[in-house]
Amino acid sequence: MKSRYLPRFSVNVRTKILTIFLFLSLFCLLVMGFAAFITISEMGSAARLSSTRLGADAVRDSTTALHNATEAYLIRVAVSQAELIDEIFWSSEAELSILADHARSIQHNPAYESQTRSYPPSHPPPDPLMGTVVELAPGVVVTETDKEYRALAGMDDMLASVYHTDGDLASVYVVTQSGILRAYPWEQNPDPDFDFRKRSWFTLAQLSDGPVWTEPYVDASGNGLILTCAQAVSTKYGTWVVASDVTVDQLNRYTNLTLNEKGYSVLVDSKGTILSRPGLSSGKTRWDQPFPEENPLMSADPDLVAVGYNMTAGRTGLGRVDFNGIDSIVAYAPVRSLGWSYAFSMPVSDVVEPIVRTESTIIAATSEIDRQLILYTDRILYIFAGLCILLLVIVIILSWYLARIITRPVDALREGTTVIGKGDLDFRLDIRSGDEFEALADSFNQMALDLKNNIEDLKRTTAEKERYTKELEIAKEIQDSFLPESVPSIEGFEVAAETIPAMEIGGDLYDFIPAGKGRWGFVIADVAGKGVSAALYMALSRTIIHACGTDDPDPRGAVSTSNRLIYGDGRSSMFITVFYGVLEPESMTFTYVNAGHNPPLLLREGEAGSWMTGQRGIALGVVPDVSIAPSLLELRHGDLLVLYTDGVTEAFNERDEYFGEERLLDCVSRNRSRPVQDITDTIIEEIRTFSGTAPQSDDITIVVIRVR
Repeated sequence: MKSRYLPRFSVNVRTKILTIFLFLSLFCLLVMGFAAFITISEMGSAARLSSTRLGADAVRDSTTALHNATEAYLIRVAVSQAELIDEIFWSSEAELSILADHARSIQHNPAYESQTRSYPPSHPPPDPLMGTVVELAPGVVVTETDKEYRALAGMDDMLASVYHTDGDLASVYVVTQSGILRAYPWEQNPDPDFDFRKRSWFTLAQLSDGPVWTEPYVDASGNGLILTCAQAVSTKYGTWVVASDVTVDQLNRYTNLTLNEKGYSVLVDSKGTILSRPGLSSGKTRWDQPFPEENPLMSADPDLVAVGYNMTAGRTGLGRVDFNGIDSIVAYAPVRSLGWSYAFSMPVSDVVEPIVRTESTIIAATSEIDRQLILYTDRILYIFAGLCILLLVIVIILSWYLARIITRPVDALREGTTVIGKGDLDFRLDIRSGDEFEALADSFNQMALDLKNNIEDLKRTTAEKERYTKELEIAKEIQDSFLPESVPSIEGFEVAAETIPAMEIGGDLYDFIPAGKGRWGFVIADVAGKGVSAALYMALSRTIIHACGTDDPDPRGAVSTSNRLIYGDGRSSMFITVFYGVLEPESMTFTYVNAGHNPPLLLREGEAGSWMTGQRGIALGVVPDVSIAPSLLELRHGDLLVLYTDGVTEAFNERDEYFGEERLLDCVSRNRSRPVQDITDTIIEEIRTFSGTAPQSDDITIVVIRVR
């Protein structure tokens, strides 16, 4: 099929278009230049009569003066408020020093009898202000006749006195290193497992020579978000810590300053952590959960970070930041006795409101000049509107002419694309215009030829890929059949297992081998490498180990025999790391050998997690003879064993950081009381969360055993 277009002469399209538009441009420039000359001359005469320059100078001078006065006022407000906060917290530290002195004095007068009655948590007084509460940390046993207990009772009157003297406190209390707490007023801790000695204020006070303040945290007694001031006292009974709590709500009453009901106040500590701001509360955070820290130094806004650094450096000054899309001015000053800093911010629009009013007054004086400029602007618009109409008519006429010249080759190209789109890849264009359209037609014909060849290549490639994918699916089904269909049911034990290959098929395996007389063998192994080769090597190794473990209940013998067979049958440089243990439920023992594998994790009741190192031998398939001395583990009720491959600890994230043994230990420790299948699922989920978008680098296999 051929196009019927045959040009009369050979001129390229660029020459045709440039010739026409050059004529059009010259014509437009002449007409518009003449009109612009007349109009601009008249506007210049009017502008010389105006007082625009004088008005601009007046606006600039008045604006500068008002800006300076406003900034000085905001700094004075911030300094004054910071000094007020400094005085309030200084008084809290002074009261705490009085409590500390009293705590030291009562050691020499332990028989001092308090007038304030104390109550246990289980027997509340009619009014919480009628007495103190006495609590013991979990596991602590103390009687009222103990010397430290009697001496500590002498603090009750002083606790009540400090509380009533300072109306800003939520509670006042003293805690001993031995686990006794006396607090005023009486309040009940809802959690019997709460150990007040593990709170940050107790630890920080022991590390400091004077009073220390905590960051905001959620109170266990229901007072919401609080700050604690604490001081350690050395006594003959050990370390005592006296402390007082201030709620963030109470602190907000002092720091929440506004000017004409406008403004926003913030109090930060020496590290930049926000201690007080409007709306800061505990929300749904529990006392045993960390309160989310707010810190301007962690902001993505560089202006806010700069203000935060100046505040933590103890400076006084001004900054300009963007709060939620509102341009604001921030004035800040240090709370010197504590190393904190106070900041007060207002929207720039509120600060510059007087400046805007002044500018409006000055601008009104130039309204007459604006009126004259509007008249001349309207005249220019009318002239240019007429020119645009004229140009539009000319462009329409020329465009119509160009369309007749250009569209015929384009129509031929469009017809060719339609035919190609319907699948006729043998269609060819025949355009002999001597310009870019002819070159485009040649490219079009070559594209059709290349497209035809590429489609044929794609069909062949797709067929090969589908065949390879099908073979991998069959290989995965075969490999899955090598693994146990279910975990064994062993009386007194719980077992869970999971494996996730890095590719369609992998080189990790686990197995459960009946060893006779109620014994069970547990195998977890990792072939060096991934993919098809590792899967085939895994299949060979699994069959040999299972057979040897069934015939020989001794782990040493089973592993030694397996190594000889694997080494003898292996015809590659591959090897396999193996951990094999035999569980004897009747004797509560676990006998195991480790052939170059990761040592399993052992968690016991009341003990930190440990790694079952034992004697670690060489991987199987490396040398012809392997003899590894077995290790014996005497099991206890509650023991938790986690067997895993290196795909767990060596999983990495986008920053090339490994998951590591510490994260594995932390994950298992936090979930040790859950069912073993849940523990397995949680480990895998935390690995995926840690890895993020990073691809899985190795096969992951986990076996979890719990002694009930």
